[in-house]
Amino acid sequence: MKENNMKRQKIQIGFTERMSSVSLCLLAAALALVAAGCRTTCPLSLWNDGAPAKKALIEYVAAVTDSRSPDFVPVQDRIAVFDLDGTLLCETAPSYFFWQLFEHRVLDDKSFTPDENQRTSAKDARAKGICPGLTDDRGRMVSAAYRGMTPEEFDEYVHAFMEEPQPGFSGLKRGEAFYRPMVEVVEFLVQNGFTVYVISGSNRLIVRALVKRSLPLIPARQLIGSDSGFAASGQGDAHPLDYTFSKSDKAILSGRFLSQCIQMNKVSAIVREIGDKPLLAFGNSMTDASMCNYVISDPPGGGHRAPLAFMLLCDDTTREYGNPEKAEKMRKACAENGWIPVSMRDDWKTIYGDNVSKTQLPTYAQ
Repeated sequence: MKENNMKRQKIQIGFTERMSSVSLCLLAAALALVAAGCRTTCPLSLWNDGAPAKKALIEYVAAVTDSRSPDFVPVQDRIAVFDLDGTLLCETAPSYFFWQLFEHRVLDDKSFTPDENQRTSAKDARAKGICPGLTDDRGRMVSAAYRGMTPEEFDEYVHAFMEEPQPGFSGLKRGEAFYRPMVEVVEFLVQNGFTVYVISGSNRLIVRALVKRSLPLIPARQLIGSDSGFAASGQGDAHPLDYTFSKSDKAILSGRFLSQCIQMNKVSAIVREIGDKPLLAFGNSMTDASMCNYVISDPPGGGHRAPLAFMLLCDDTTREYGNPEKAEKMRKACAENGWIPVSMRDDWKTIYGDNVSKTQLPTYAQ
């Protein structure tokens, strides 16, 4: 009798344990479903709920990803393009990352001997705390500063600079100065089947280094920027068409400037390197105007929603080094061109995260 009771108790214990395991599995599955649901029903948590740009983007993505919607777009046709500086990455403390790297190369790196033009331009820009403008002449000057480096050496050089503290902020490194709400936008789009490209006026190799750290879900093949040429280490003065790369050669930066990826060149990059028209574009300045206008021009037919273009306004002077006058000009440009404005001040709960605070720019950059 006792033996039968013990058997029954063992069976009951085993059943209880199995049911507990099943319950835990069901609970885990339920939590996973809730989390998955939040990714689609509660996206863009770093944006304020009343932000018009947030509402427009979520509604658009919901429409083009719903297979039952007349606006449905297949995954292979869901493309979004982003500018980098001022759209994803800080450009105001005090200027573009690529230009601050150039200043560092010319003025602080004792292993490099700049020419007089490089030295004068870097000193003047640092004294004023600005980037003097994106021109072909400056592109040639910047490209020449890294002549002879292999891509790997240049990548290491960029990463070392990324580890430096970001001027004007505490708790932030240069390579971490991405706008977190915009990082959230990229992640939201990728989760919903979009292929995301970055098209920047900064050097393509610099874009790769920066994006690899903070947005690793975008592969290098989807990063487009201004380009410098390459040569073989043993090539010398030989023309590229007259020289054959040998097994002992290394690819090095030739110092020759090829193209500045701004304005109409961004449209050319889309046509040449992507081949399909994007559905979404994100920029922040008039150097992105051509890209944004190209994306929203000639909307697709067949019931598809018209593509959207978003422009960031640098209007936050409390958490960032904004420029209200410039922001107001961009707001007017948005109204004139049909772009959707994104207010850094009004639309975002945070910019760089709660552990980052604005301090003061170096004296030379104020």
